[in-house]
Order: sequence, then structure tokens, then C-alpha cells
Amino acid sequence: MLDSHTHTWGPPSEAHPWINGPLVEESVSSFSVDPVFRNEALLAEMDAVGVDEAVVVGYPICEWTDNWYTVEAAREHDRLYGVVMLDQFADGAADDLREAMAVDGVLGFRLGGLCPYDRMWETFDRSVTWLRDAIEETEFWEAAAETDALVQILVRGEQLDQALELVERYPDLTYLFDHFAYAEPDEPLGEGVYETFSALAEHDSVGVKVSEIVHQSAEDHPYADMHDHVRWLLDEFGRERVVWGSDFPNVSDEATYGETLSWLDAVDGLSTGDRRWITDRAFRRHVDL
Repeated sequence: MLDSHTHTWGPPSEAHPWINGPLVEESVSSFSVDPVFRNEALLAEMDAVGVDEAVVVGYPICEWTDNWYTVEAAREHDRLYGVVMLDQFADGAADDLREAMAVDGVLGFRLGGLCPYDRMWETFDRSVTWLRDAIEETEFWEAAAETDALVQILVRGEQLDQALELVERYPDLTYLFDHFAYAEPDEPLGEGVYETFSALAEHDSVGVKVSEIVHQSAEDHPYADMHDHVRWLLDEFGRERVVWGSDFPNVSDEATYGETLSWLDAVDGLSTGDRRWITDRAFRRHVDL
């Protein structure tokens, strides 16, 4: 099994201070894990539930483009991969991407399209539209194509139109959408903004994560009010492009690591083969791992 969405972070230091106050004060303090969640701690959690490999997504507890610990995860642990965070508008962004992708195990980068650009990863605001402006950073996107970088995107449903414009401009890149755009349990899938998800599904280069299910559900484990969303995504994208991710330890305030995986066993209509694809094969196939 492969977990496509985890986080780890190292201790604060003079070189890498913890500067994201809201994250430190409001999030980390509520986790069930230690305030410093090292790569080794993640590996221990994985071993306990039988997860073989995981993707460590950059965690902006330091300055948000400081990817030191994510790079260390990929470089030092053969069971961990990394997804970094980069500023597409910065001078030298294309070279920053090339440098990150030169590290074995770094798979790509994450776009915080749900964050205000001037408060990146400090807060969410579904009205922001800078992702549309980022489409014009052609040198950066050429570097993404050159390095076969995975483009991982965090947006709300009403921002998917911006993401669709990006995909239509650069259809040969590989995309993966986090937390299936924060679908609400009672949101009618296939209607409104989720028509855009249907349009995205027409592109073979686009995949979607069923991740952070713990926080999206209004129910306790196994989060039955979100199961229709999973089945809908499978109908739209096929099991080859629907990917499980735990978002651990971000969800540790409400779930154990094992619970972030075991809820899939309760989704009616999923075969053993479906679950094998969702929890392993789909990600490997989508990113050509």
C-alpha cells in the first residue's frame, strides 16, 4: 500500500525557524502526535497498519518554500517520496523546480490555490484567483514538463474552473487534486461546481485524491456520508485515477492512522481490486512510479 498524502516536519532551528504562527498555534497543538513529527515517526505509524510507502507533502510550519525536511524525507528514506512547495511567481522559480526534481524521490510540487497569495498556507479563502494568473508563468510550466513534475492542487470546488484552465493550457502535465476539492457531505455531486470535476475527468492526465476524509465527514468512522462521493469519483475518473491519502497527522485530532485507511473497507460496491487500485496501484500508474 502507498499513502499519497502525509506530512512530517523537523524541529525548529536557527536555519529553519517555525514562523507560521496559525499553524503552530491552532493545528499542531491539537494533534495526537508529538509537536515535532519526524519522518521516522511516520514510518512507525505506517508499519503498524501495513502501509509500505508514503508521499510526504511539504508542511509550511517554516517559511512556506523552505522544503528542507520534505527533501530530507525523499533523500534519506527509500520508502518515502516528497512533494515540495514552490512560488511560481518568484524569480528563478523554474530553476528552483529543476533543483528540487533533481533529488531522487521528489515527485513534484503542490499549489495552494485555496490560500491568499500574500498569506500562503496561513489561512484559506475560496474567493482567491491567483491560480489563474499563475497559468501565464510559462517558463515555470515548461520546467514542470521538462522534469515530469507532478502538479498537486488544493482548491475548493468553486475554484475548479481556474484549475481546468490550467489543465487545458498544459494538458500533458500530470495533475492530482487534493481532498477532492473539499466536497461537503450534502453537496450534490455531478451538479454545479462538480460539473467542472466531470470536465477535468475527461483529461487522462488528471487524478483525484480521496483524502482528509476524516475532516470532511460529519459522521464518525467509517464516514458513511462521504461514501457516495467516492463512488461518484470512481464512476467519473475510473479506479486508475482515484487515489487514497490519509492526510496524517493533520487528522490525528479525530482519527488514528489506521482509521484513515480502514474506512474504505466499509464503502459498498468497492471490490478487493478497487481497493487495491485506490490504495496503491492508481498512484503508481498515474505518476509513473
